[in-house]
Amino acid sequence: MAVGSELLFDSLGHFGRFQACVYFATVFQAMSCGIHYLASVFMAVTPKFVCAIPGNVSSILFHNSSKSSIEDIWTLWASAENYIVVQLENGEIWELDQCSRSKREVSLDLTYEYEGNKSIFSCSDGFLYDDTNWKSTVVTQWDLVCDREWLAKLIQPTFMLGVLFGAVIFGDIADRVGRQRVIWFTSTGQFVFGIAVAFTFDYYSFVIVRFLLAMVSSGYLVVAFVYVTEFVGIKARTWASMHVHAFFAMGIMVVALVGFLVRTWWVYQIFLSVATLPFILCCWMLPETPFWLLSKERYRDAQKVIHIMARWNKVSTPCKVSELYSAQQDDLVSCRMGDSDTSSTKKHNILDLFCNWHIARRTITVWLIWFTGSLGYYVFSLSSVSLGGNEYLNLFLIGSQYINYLGKYGWKIFNRHSIWPYISLHSRTIPNNCKITCCWKWKHDVSCRKCGCSFLCISEKCLDFHATCLDIAWVLVADEQDPAMECSQASSS
Repeated sequence: MAVGSELLFDSLGHFGRFQACVYFATVFQAMSCGIHYLASVFMAVTPKFVCAIPGNVSSILFHNSSKSSIEDIWTLWASAENYIVVQLENGEIWELDQCSRSKREVSLDLTYEYEGNKSIFSCSDGFLYDDTNWKSTVVTQWDLVCDREWLAKLIQPTFMLGVLFGAVIFGDIADRVGRQRVIWFTSTGQFVFGIAVAFTFDYYSFVIVRFLLAMVSSGYLVVAFVYVTEFVGIKARTWASMHVHAFFAMGIMVVALVGFLVRTWWVYQIFLSVATLPFILCCWMLPETPFWLLSKERYRDAQKVIHIMARWNKVSTPCKVSELYSAQQDDLVSCRMGDSDTSSTKKHNILDLFCNWHIARRTITVWLIWFTGSLGYYVFSLSSVSLGGNEYLNLFLIGSQYINYLGKYGWKIFNRHSIWPYISLHSRTIPNNCKITCCWKWKHDVSCRKCGCSFLCISEKCLDFHATCLDIAWVLVADEQDPAMECSQASSS
């Protein structure tokens, strides 16, 4: 944003009452983006399953245990290589695997081990699923197992493909028709498509509607980030734009909570979609950003927005559009000094990111950073069900730690000591008896004077911790200290 544009915020305030209301109303809906991005973690769970039984059962055998129903077997089921032996009322004995079933030719005794001849059949009667944790998922709804398992694995990739298309398409549309219209359309689309997903009648309609849901969710997140940035002054812009993603993380925590309470996938989807309904009722009241209005030469509308901001922020003498326009023209002239072509304003597009090697290198670097960061985060988040322990608590903690890492403001809001599990994961990379000090300002690499290990300074106050291969003990230090501390001081901790 040009320096001259800051005249608006110097006049009206960088984060006054008006900006606070617009900001929190806008980022509240960002929760729905986090909700829909991670909804498939529980919606597409594959429970334990076996082929359906081709008749009425009289006896069930699993290893040395005899049970009266299939439901009693799931607590003993430990591997996909297991199978269940059932005896039907007509005397037939069947072995039920996950993706096939076998009929024993000789049905004399009901034993688990059998060396005789078998006739192998497909699971034409469907499958039996363990409904202990989930009464219904999209996998059990449309039998996305065995030879249809790849369809279940395709659910999240198609969603993320929609995220890609939505970010590109709606980002460009927002520059053409305005941020406010795109925010209204995408937020309404999230609610409509979110509810529609719950009422899809087959797998293919489910994937298509989820693809559209991904497009509007991604479009909202991208445009909302720009929208709040254009309403907040430079003194608050960094943390305000950063904490848009804090509400995204809160959406992830909502997914964990709703998943714990609701165990039927379509009811679960409805609850997630209704969570941000209040924003739909008020998003039409959000104004267009004055800077977009100025870029489209809608000066009268821009002045109206400025007057509204002044009234809310209790400013008696707001700046005028003519002053902003004059400042922007001065910035434009200063930026074009030395340019041979000053006759007209150039229209920019995405190809300008590769207009020369210097800009192209930075563009590719930023893309790679986002790619690797997003890849690691989503792989970790989407695999929370497989991490062991309580899957709902796993996802909830992932969302909470995402908030914790958003910067010094997020760090102060949440417990500073909640970062210890992440440090303990890397404790083996830190030499024993080394005391390291982090100072939260991204200053420079610091090298330990004794062992030579390096680390980044990333905070505002000093956080000392003594790392060993077994545990971590740490203490907050009130005063700023020299980051390169002698390792010999570690013994005192």
